[in-house]
Amino acid sequence: MMSQMPQPTALTKCPICEWPLASEDRFCGACGHDLSAVPAPPEDQPTITMNGTAGEAPDEAASVAWPLASEPSSDTPPPVVRPTDIPGTDSGGGELPGAGRGVRFDRPREPDEYPLAAPLPPDPRTADLATPPAGTKLCVACRAGHVDRDGYCENCGHAQPRERDHMELELGAVAAVSDRGLRHHRNEDAFAISSTALPDGSPAVVAIVCDGVSSATRPDDASLAAARVANETVLDSLPRGTHPQQAMHDAIIAAAGAVNALAEEPETAQEHAPHQNAPACTIVGSIITPSLLVVGWVGDSRAYWVPVDRGAPPARLTEDDSWAAQMVSAGLMNEAEAYADERAHAITGWLGADAYELEPHTASFKPDRPGVVVVCTDGLWNYAEAAEDMAEAVPPDAAGRPLHCAQVLVGRALDGGGHDNVTVAVLPFPAPPQGAGSA
Repeated sequence: MMSQMPQPTALTKCPICEWPLASEDRFCGACGHDLSAVPAPPEDQPTITMNGTAGEAPDEAASVAWPLASEPSSDTPPPVVRPTDIPGTDSGGGELPGAGRGVRFDRPREPDEYPLAAPLPPDPRTADLATPPAGTKLCVACRAGHVDRDGYCENCGHAQPRERDHMELELGAVAAVSDRGLRHHRNEDAFAISSTALPDGSPAVVAIVCDGVSSATRPDDASLAAARVANETVLDSLPRGTHPQQAMHDAIIAAAGAVNALAEEPETAQEHAPHQNAPACTIVGSIITPSLLVVGWVGDSRAYWVPVDRGAPPARLTEDDSWAAQMVSAGLMNEAEAYADERAHAITGWLGADAYELEPHTASFKPDRPGVVVVCTDGLWNYAEAAEDMAEAVPPDAAGRPLHCAQVLVGRALDGGGHDNVTVAVLPFPAPPQGAGSA
């Protein structure tokens, strides 16, 4: 077995400057000392010998001559010693040069105040911003960005509430409310209400309600165009002596023409766009005079009669153009069975360029007592389908407060789930005397 030769003990620190060393170092990395020339260890002078006898006392001459501390005096303050008064040496044992020996305390004086960073731009939500140019629409969220034609802020991207999300209008003897509902991303319903005078000076009140067909292209444009044109046609016809029922028929024909025209516009009639179809909507309207109640419709929007005397029976004044209504009319199903079918609300009549055949429905009534006519889309009657259910939802003071009545009915639909857009117009019968006007 090979015997191990004793190895010299590796130095861990330079014997001159005490710089940390590695086992393979031959020279000090700080002072350059030759580590192969190891100095002889100093003579050991223990104060206690290994055999228990006292050793020789250390040489007093070799001890440090510490200055005596002066006795504290209340008259003379203690001396102040500055750091620069303390002598020091460098790593080679030499005296440090200059007056700034040891730790430096001559750094530049810190300023009393530091300059603040550039201020952030003002928060546009709280800042007092300048008035934008006329006709400019600003974002309701950041109040700084302009709104593009698609309804989004160019600054923060926030979608803007549409004007048609919730609309209310009252013209004395007629009022209407329209709401987007709780499930749809836009309101595809539209309404128009107005009042005018017949040739004999008696009043006439008009309400038109349209429901855009969601499966069609631009349903919101279709409903708005139909409501406006139908209302304008009635206002043009009645003062010239046209019978109210004929005026309603003509208004539906004119509304259908306005919706058909949308199919020819570039936004709809695009080449190589097979996914687009013609804009379409339903329509229902009512004209009230001092003695006559006229309704007209195409599609499944409805009109209800609710008498002020709740002891008298209410009635539904329209018949849906729908799959369910056809099944009931043909005697193939009863009403409960037909409207429970998933095809119940598939409409068979509408306004639009792709309608099979336009068949406006009109009817005239001469009620023998006062009441209100409720003109609405299926967004309401889905929650009060039967005439008795609608009469129960109509407030007792509806004839005197038509706007409040419309608000209550829209609220009923929203409380029921608001699955669709909901639009309601309320017209008291008979029409009270009032000045002409329109909206």
